[in-house]
Amino acid sequence: MACSTEALDRVFLQLGPISIYWYGLIIATGAFLGLLLATKESERLGLKKDYMIDIVVYAIPAAIIGARLYYVLFEWDRYIGEGPWWDVFAVWEGGIAIHGALIASVLTAYIYTRVRNISFWQIADIAAPSIILGQAIGRWGNFMNQEAHGGPVSEAFYNNFMQYLPGFINQQMCIGGTLYHPTFLYESVWNIIGFALLLVLRHKFNPRRGDVFLSYVIWYSVGRFFIEGMRTDSLYVVGQLRTAQLISVLLVILAVGLMIYLRKAGYANRHYNGKKVK
Repeated sequence: MACSTEALDRVFLQLGPISIYWYGLIIATGAFLGLLLATKESERLGLKKDYMIDIVVYAIPAAIIGARLYYVLFEWDRYIGEGPWWDVFAVWEGGIAIHGALIASVLTAYIYTRVRNISFWQIADIAAPSIILGQAIGRWGNFMNQEAHGGPVSEAFYNNFMQYLPGFINQQMCIGGTLYHPTFLYESVWNIIGFALLLVLRHKFNPRRGDVFLSYVIWYSVGRFFIEGMRTDSLYVVGQLRTAQLISVLLVILAVGLMIYLRKAGYANRHYNGKKVK
């Protein structure tokens, strides 16, 4: 569908030669709110809040590196065959993947918990709502960059749905005179719903150890599988099978398998709040 408008300014603040972008500010805001939520929950459970702070300090650089490496590996021919080799490190030019960030962050947290001799699953359960909240907020950084959007919107879809969205969203999704699906919004809303469900799960049902984190993995992966099919910037594996969709399917299978394993191993008998459900 054709449209005509101007995009929002990607720069939040200009300090001489230094530009502070909305993308970075939004990502930082999501990380801060997630950390605040996780430290509050740690204190409620009697854990040192320093644990979560330490993990974030280690996990953030690991996530950036992991997100970039993941993207570069699937775009290897592009970075090796085109341009100088140092473009591999040019994160500021775009090209990071959330799955790479999550894998690197989880590995970092696992190593940290083993070194500190604390429960990985307890830390993961505490962090899960914070992670999905950060993802929900972070998608608005993609919005400001006019990226991670879907294909062109049909006139029927606009009349039935998009015309009711706030004007600034349609304005920003008008790229090159064409209106695109705001898949960033679809994923953000999906993650907000998941965030609420995870809070209900851990505070109302006293789940078994590991269930909150693994439920997050399942919820996010299911949503990402369907939303990824609408995006225009996906990485591909074979034919029309998109990398994020394949990873999402594997993560759901892995999460369900771990839930079963933890129960059979008896570890999941340890409940979230340390009390068994009657």
